Amino acid sequence: MKKTVLIGFGIAVLLAAVFWADKNFPAGGKQTQSVTGSTDTASVENVPIKDLQDHDVTLADYRGKVVLVNFWATWCAPCQIEIPWMIEFQKKYGPRGFTILGVSMDDDGKKAVMPFVEKSRFDVDGQKEPIQYPILLGSDAATEKFGGIIGLPTSMLFSRDGKKIKTIVGLVDHDDLAKAIEGQL
Repeated sequence: MKKTVLIGFGIAVLLAAVFWADKNFPAGGKQTQSVTGSTDTASVENVPIKDLQDHDVTLADYRGKVVLVNFWATWCAPCQIEIPWMIEFQKKYGPRGFTILGVSMDDDGKKAVMPFVEKSRFDVDGQKEPIQYPILLGSDAATEKFGGIIGLPTSMLFSRDGKKIKTIVGLVDHDDLAKAIEGQL
C-alpha cells in the first residue's frame, strides 16, 4: 500500500512539474518575454562578443539597424531547422536595414563552429546556401548580460535604437518572426 501511494505521489509531482514547465517554457517558439526600454539597451549594447576572425562585435556596432540576436549551437536540432529561415530573413530584409547576429554557444567554440559554417549548406527556396550573416562565439558571461538564456535556440529582436522588442525561447515561428521584423523596418 505504501508503495502505491508513493508511486502515485511521484507521478503527481512529475505531472505538476511538466505542467509548470510547459506553461513557463512553451515549445514552438512562443514569445516568453517582451521587453522594451533603455535599461535593457544599456546592459547589452556594449557587450563584446568575438566573431570568427577574433574581432569584438557589439550591438552598438549595429545601431540604426534592426538586429536579431540568435543564440544557437551546431549540435542543436531546432537551431538547424531555423538556420535556413535566418538565411532567408538576412537576404530578404538585409537591404532594408536588418541583420542577424548568430551567437554560437558551442563549448568547443571556434574549433567546432568554423568548420560547420564553412562546410554546411542549407536549403533556402530550393538553393543550397551558406550562412550569410555574422557568426559570433558566445559565452555564459555574455548571455548573462543579455538576461540569460534557458535553452537553445533563443532569439532576441532589437529595434533600430537598440531596444529589445521580444525574446523567443525555442524554435521561432517563421511567419510571426517575419511580421515582427517587418514591423520594425
